Amino acid sequence: MNRLNKNIRIASMIFWAFLLFDSSSLEAQTFVSQALEQTIVTPVQEGRYLWLPIQDSAPEGKLQVVVSNVAQMEQNVRFAREKVDYYVALDIQPWLGAKGLSVVIQNVPKGSVCFSQIKQNSDGQYMLIPEKYRSAYHHTPERGWMNDPNGLFFKDGVWHLYYQYNPYGSMWGNMHWAHSTSTDLVHWQKQPIALAPDAWGTMFSGSCVVDHNNTAGFGKDAIISVYTTSRPTPFGGDVQAQCIAYSNDGGKTFTKYVGNPVLTDEKKDFRDPHVFWNDEAGFWNMILAAGQEMQIYSSTNLKDWKYESSFGHEYGNHGGVWECPDLMKMKVKGTDKEKWMLICNINPGGPFGGSATQYFIGQFDGHKFTCEDEPNETKWMDYGKDHYATVTFDNAPDGRRCAIAWMSNWQYANQVPTMQYRSANSIVRDLGLFEYKGETYCRVLPAKEMSAVRGAKVSAPTEACEIVVDLKGDAQITLRNAKGERVVMTYDDAEETFDMDRHRSGNVSFSDAFPVVTSTPTYGKVRQMRIFVDRSSIEAFDSDGKMVMTNLVFPTVPYDKIIVKGKAKAKIYKIKSEK
Repeated sequence: MNRLNKNIRIASMIFWAFLLFDSSSLEAQTFVSQALEQTIVTPVQEGRYLWLPIQDSAPEGKLQVVVSNVAQMEQNVRFAREKVDYYVALDIQPWLGAKGLSVVIQNVPKGSVCFSQIKQNSDGQYMLIPEKYRSAYHHTPERGWMNDPNGLFFKDGVWHLYYQYNPYGSMWGNMHWAHSTSTDLVHWQKQPIALAPDAWGTMFSGSCVVDHNNTAGFGKDAIISVYTTSRPTPFGGDVQAQCIAYSNDGGKTFTKYVGNPVLTDEKKDFRDPHVFWNDEAGFWNMILAAGQEMQIYSSTNLKDWKYESSFGHEYGNHGGVWECPDLMKMKVKGTDKEKWMLICNINPGGPFGGSATQYFIGQFDGHKFTCEDEPNETKWMDYGKDHYATVTFDNAPDGRRCAIAWMSNWQYANQVPTMQYRSANSIVRDLGLFEYKGETYCRVLPAKEMSAVRGAKVSAPTEACEIVVDLKGDAQITLRNAKGERVVMTYDDAEETFDMDRHRSGNVSFSDAFPVVTSTPTYGKVRQMRIFVDRSSIEAFDSDGKMVMTNLVFPTVPYDKIIVKGKAKAKIYKIKSEK
């Protein structure tokens, strides 16, 4: 999100000066303190945004918008008590001009610093912080928290990425569907929030499809979102159900179906529906996560769903909850075979702790997935520590299977050393299948669009670059900076393994689970690698797609030196981060 990076740097050069004196913003009109830590704020009738001061270490308070005695929304917010870490926006545009507009803040003591620092204006770039770890060419949210990618689809030359989003802080909570778009899978533009919490709960993960044949009755080529709602109960825990919404403007805005929810169950963990049109079967399939298994459903209209089967008992890794499934048919490289791959994200249970993405190979007839792998075998899509919630784009052109992941790990995602935003996505990857020693594996390549942003050749690493390493045997590649911080990558030709050591990569103090060596089999000899370096991440690919490893790093200054040992030569190219 490179245009965004430029805007952030310009807009936030004098962040703390503005915090002390800001004549461009209006003060909220009145503050009325009540008993039991409740305060009523009455905004003035101009200025679209009410800017809320946040302190990440503060306990959560309650934010509620009331119009004419009726509650319009309620969110959990970590209002600043002793200090302001950053600001988030409450968009009050829908209610400006309405009689009886009030903002109620609960569970925040009188005298907290937030009450003297709430501002109101129409400047969407207000108080953006320049963050050195914000990715130069990976998708990130402008503000707030991001996790799972959702609702991916392609239509009319535009790629759509929705994602789990908290607009009111950079820690998990208040799940919405935020929205970004791209024409090249590299440069992303922020769009308005697509789905917000409602009476059925917060907006958890799901998918979008292009309904070319108007099977749902919402219009030809309508975009149908199928998503999970998570509704709190007075007995503790949440109730999860599947709902749908439709868009007739290409995914910009959605109307929620009046018959929601369309699918319910008694299971506690019942979420993350991935829907696709099954050409061979002639109906829609849904695969969703239900505790320790994946359930498969069918439908002709996206509203009425029939249970078909379940998969997962005694197969693969069960070290955590199964989440965020996907199911697709792909060709096996170098053969005339086609097989199905079922993606299963799991947390915890990853090969190096925390969250990760496993997959299964087999056949699917629209009713049942039959796995060809041994039950006790686990196949990981990415052997790095920071690759999760991987799903693919619906309606991708030319039969492509384009996937994107959340580039973090639930062990420390809420603690990584960014402030006003948290988390980035991986670069987009092209998926396929290949065979090795009688087994079928997932082939993962950088999306072909990454070649188009390869810039000039340079002599040393930069904060945003691609390193191409030609290999003839054992090799060690070290990235380091003037502070002595380093990432060491080692390829063992005889053992057919690749390791990445980030113990001394920079700031690793925020979590004991962060400093680690990750290791992957390479499923054959590696003769070339493509290593994508950004300000806070490294993604290493075998150029033939047989292995990939994704890890976050937080160097105090960028890596600017490369040391190559062994039978290898490296070329370095800048990434063209500006479109």
